[in-house]
Amino acid sequence: MGVFTALHRYRFLIFVFSLCLIAVLLLGNGSVTSQINIGSTRVNNRNENILKRTQRNLVTDNVRKTILENNLTILTKEVHSAPVVTVQVWYKVGSRNEEPGVNGIAHQLEHMMFKGTKNRPIQFGRLFSALGSDSNAFTSYDQTAYYNTAERDKLHALLELEADRMENALLDAEQLASEKRVVISELQGYDNDPEYRLSQAVLRAAFPKHPYGLPIGGTKADVEKFQVQQLQKYYKEFYSPDNAVLIIVGDFDTAKTLTAVKEIFGKIRKKDRQDTETRRHGDTGNMFDNFSASPSGFGSSDSTGTAKTPTSSPRLNLSASSSPLVLREPGANALLYTVYPLPAANHSDVPALDVMDYILTEGRNSRLYQVLVESGLATDLTGYVTSLREGGWYELAVTANSHRSLKKIDLVMQKAIANLAKTGVTQAEVNRAQAQLEASVILENRDITSQAMQLGNNETTIGDYRYTDSYLAAIRQVTAQDVQRVANKYLQRKLRTIGFFEPSQIQTENNSNAKPSSTQIKENFSSGSTELPDEVAKYLPVVDVTTTPVTLTLPEQFTLPNNLRVLLLPDRSTPTVTLSGNIKAGTEFDPADKAGLASLVAENLMNGTKTRDVYTLANTLDELGASLDFDTYREGVEIEGKSLAEDLPILVQILGDVVKNATFPAKELELSRQQALTDLKQELDDPAEVAQRIFIQTLYPQNHPLHSFPTQKSLRQIRRQDVIDFKHKHYRPDTIVLTLVGDFSPERVRSLIAAEFGDWQVSGEAPKLQYPTVKIPDKIVRVNPVLPGKNQAVTYMGNTGINRQDPRYYAALILNQILGGDTLSSRLGTEIRDRQGLTYGIYSTFQTGKNVGIFLIEMQTAPEDTNRAIKSTRRLIAEIHQQGVSAEELETAKRNAIGNYNVSLANPEDLSSRILMNEVWGLDQEELYSFTNKIAAVTVEQVNQAAKELLHPDKIVVVTAGSSVTAKKNIR
Repeated sequence: MGVFTALHRYRFLIFVFSLCLIAVLLLGNGSVTSQINIGSTRVNNRNENILKRTQRNLVTDNVRKTILENNLTILTKEVHSAPVVTVQVWYKVGSRNEEPGVNGIAHQLEHMMFKGTKNRPIQFGRLFSALGSDSNAFTSYDQTAYYNTAERDKLHALLELEADRMENALLDAEQLASEKRVVISELQGYDNDPEYRLSQAVLRAAFPKHPYGLPIGGTKADVEKFQVQQLQKYYKEFYSPDNAVLIIVGDFDTAKTLTAVKEIFGKIRKKDRQDTETRRHGDTGNMFDNFSASPSGFGSSDSTGTAKTPTSSPRLNLSASSSPLVLREPGANALLYTVYPLPAANHSDVPALDVMDYILTEGRNSRLYQVLVESGLATDLTGYVTSLREGGWYELAVTANSHRSLKKIDLVMQKAIANLAKTGVTQAEVNRAQAQLEASVILENRDITSQAMQLGNNETTIGDYRYTDSYLAAIRQVTAQDVQRVANKYLQRKLRTIGFFEPSQIQTENNSNAKPSSTQIKENFSSGSTELPDEVAKYLPVVDVTTTPVTLTLPEQFTLPNNLRVLLLPDRSTPTVTLSGNIKAGTEFDPADKAGLASLVAENLMNGTKTRDVYTLANTLDELGASLDFDTYREGVEIEGKSLAEDLPILVQILGDVVKNATFPAKELELSRQQALTDLKQELDDPAEVAQRIFIQTLYPQNHPLHSFPTQKSLRQIRRQDVIDFKHKHYRPDTIVLTLVGDFSPERVRSLIAAEFGDWQVSGEAPKLQYPTVKIPDKIVRVNPVLPGKNQAVTYMGNTGINRQDPRYYAALILNQILGGDTLSSRLGTEIRDRQGLTYGIYSTFQTGKNVGIFLIEMQTAPEDTNRAIKSTRRLIAEIHQQGVSAEELETAKRNAIGNYNVSLANPEDLSSRILMNEVWGLDQEELYSFTNKIAAVTVEQVNQAAKELLHPDKIVVVTAGSSVTAKKNIR
C-alpha cells in the first residue's frame, strides 16, 4: 500500500507512489530541424494509422456502465486474451477531503481496510494471498482505490471480499495504534528523500489554502493524533456504494457477473444524503479562472476529521512567488523544483498543455534538455502535467550538475520557456508529441490492470470513463498556435512557485565509520512456535481453488549462424510488440579500478552510430512513440523495447545499429560520466542503496565479481578507449538473446532479424568468468553506516543463496513466500509489520542468477525500532529453520505462487521477460509450462529441508544504514 500521487508520465497509466516523488528521466537533446521536417510527412501519415488503430483498441471499447439502486457505479469490460480478471474499487475520497490537523486520514483509513472486517477478523492480505491475487491499494489526491488481479475463477471471491470491507471494516483502537506506527514508518521513508521534501515544501507554498498543498500521506504530527472515532466517522461518510466505482476487466461473462454483483453489493445501503459529487465538489469546470490568494470557500473539517460541505465552488488557492524557497539540509545533489498552477483535468486546455510538456521535456530533442543537460548545467530533467479534479499544476524538476548554480539553471530555463511562448513551436514538434501521446495510450494499457486503472481514474477524476476518447480526439486537434497560447497563459513567471534544495552535507564514498564487526550471539530461542492458526480457510469465500489451466504456445526459437539466439511468440491481443533482450556484458566484467565501465557502455549505445547521430536516433523513436532502453545488472545488459506492431522493423533496425555500430562520441560520453557521478552521490545518500552496497561487499570478498561498485575515482578513470574496447570485446552476437512477443508474423520477423544481424561476425570465443565459491558467514557480521539527516533506517540481512538451476529453487520459492514473500501475509509481515507495527515494509527474497544467489531480508524502521525488529526477524528465521512450515501454509503459498505466475503471463512485458530469462538461465523451453507443475509438486518435506539448509539466523550479514542513533545499536 502506498501514497498515490498522480498519473504516470504518459498520463494514462496510474502508478503507486514510491520514495521518489519526482520521476527522473534520462532524456536527450539536440536540434536537427532539417531531419525533423523531413520526417514530418511520415509522422502525419502514421498519425492517421494510429487514429485507425486507437479507434479500434481504446481502453473504453466494449465498456458497459451499470448503476445499481444504491448508486454503486459498475464498469465492466470483457477481455478474453488470458484467463485472468481484475477487480478494483475506487472511492471518491482522498487527501482533497482533508485539512491540517487531519491530514493523512484517508491514507490511514486505506491501511486499516486491510485489518479485517466484523465477518472476517483476519488480515485481508492473507485472504488475497490465498487466492493468488496480486492485490494492493493506494491513496491519491482525489481517490482511494483497492485493486486485485487474479485467475478468473477467483472473481466471485474477490467481489465478496471487497463488498465485505465496504460495509463491515473492523476499526478498533488496538489495530489503529499498530498501523499508525506503520504509516509513520512509510512517511519517514519518504522524508529520507530530498526530492520529496523539496516538492512537498513547494506545493504547500503554492497552494497554502487548498488540500492539494498537503502531503497525501499526512504528517507524523497529525497521524500520531488520529483517534479510532475519527476513522470510523470518515469510513461511514465516504465508504459507501454511492461514493464508489466498481471496475471489472478481464475474462468473464458480463451478464452472469452483473447478476453476482447485484446480489453481493446491491444489499449495501447508500448514505441518506444528497448527490455526493454535487455536495462535495461543485462545478470544477475552469478552476484556473478561480485562482486567487483570497479565501476560497473550500470546506474545512470538523474535529472528527469529516469534511464539511463547501459553501461554494472550491477554488485552488495560489500563493505564487518568483523568489525561490530554499531548503538547506543534508543531501546529495542540488535540486530545483517549480510549479505553475493549471486548470482541472476536464479543462479544454489540458491536451495542449500535455503537448507543450512533451515539446519542452520529452526526449533528447526536447527544448529544456538541450539547454540544461546538453550544456552541462544539469544531469537530469523532468516535466509533468498533474491534472486533478479541482485543479492541477505543471511541475519542472532539475538535478544540477556538480558546482552548477541553481540560479543560473533557473535563468536558462526561464529564457527557454519565454522563447517558446514568444516564437512558438514548429509543426514537426507538435506532430512528434502527438505521436508519442497517442502511441502511449496503447503501449501503457496492454494489461487488464492498467486498463481498469485508466477507467477508474477517468470516472473518479473527470466523471466520465470515456474521457480517454475525447482526450485523444483533442490531442489530434492541438495546433502549434494552441501550444504557444497555453504557454503564454499558464507559464507566467509571476504565477510560479519555485524551490531550491542546497545540500548542507554531502555523503562521499563508502562511509569510513562503517566497519564490520563480528559477533557471536547465543540466544535461547523459544521452542514454542508462533505459527498462526489456520484461519484462512475459515474466512475465505467459497472458491474453486484449483488452478486455472493456461494454454500457451511455446515460443518459436531459432539461432543465426553467428549464434545470436531469438525466441518469438505471436500475440494478437494488442497491436503492439514487446522486445526483450540480454547481452552478456554486465558489471561482472568491470575491472576493479574502473567499476562502472559496463554501465557506461550500455548508457551510451544510443548516443550515436556510424550513420545516425544521437538526435537522429532519438527523433526516429520519438516519432513512433516507441522506446528502446538498455539497463545493466551483474550478469548482463537488459534490453527493453516496445512499439506499435507496424513499427517493429524500425525498432529492430535501431537495435541492430546501436549494438553493432555505436561510436561513443566524446561529448555525450562525458555527459554520461557526469550523470553517473551525480547518480552515485544520490545513491550514497540513500539508505537503501548504501545498505545494499555494503551488504554485498561484506558478503563477497574483493576477488569476487559481485564485490565491486562504482566510486568517484573509478568513474573518473574510465577513458573513451576503455568504453570502445569493452564494447568490442563483450558485445557479440553469441552473447545476445532476443525475445519478441506481440502482433507479428514469425516468418517476417525471422527475415527481419536475419537481415539486420546476420552479417555480424566476430572471431574467437566470448569472455567467460569463473565465480569463486563463497561460504555463508560463520557468525553474525554487523555493519552500521551513518547517513546524516535520515529519519528512517534501512536494514539488509542475509547470506549467500542458490542459483536458478539449483534443484532446491522451487522449494526455496515456497519457503520464501511463507517467510517474507508478501509484507501482509507472510510470517515476517504478520509479526514485524502487522502485530508489532515496526515497519512499513519487510520482505525476504532468494535472488537467483545463473552463477550465484543471495538470500536477503530488507526492512525499513525508525532508528529506535531497528534493534527490536532485527531481533524479532532472527527469531522467526530460527523458528522456521528449526520447526519448518505447516501443510496449510504450504498449500496457501503454492496457490499464491501459481496464481501470481499465471497472472504475470497475461502481461506482455512479463511474459517476454520470462521467456528471455529462461533461455539466459539455461532452462528448457518447457519451463514456461512446467513451472506451475513443479510448484504444485513441492512437498512439506522439501520446504522444511530447504529451511534447514538455506536459513541460518546466527550466520548472517546485517547492515543497517541510517542515522547515528542506529549505529549505536547492537543485536543483543
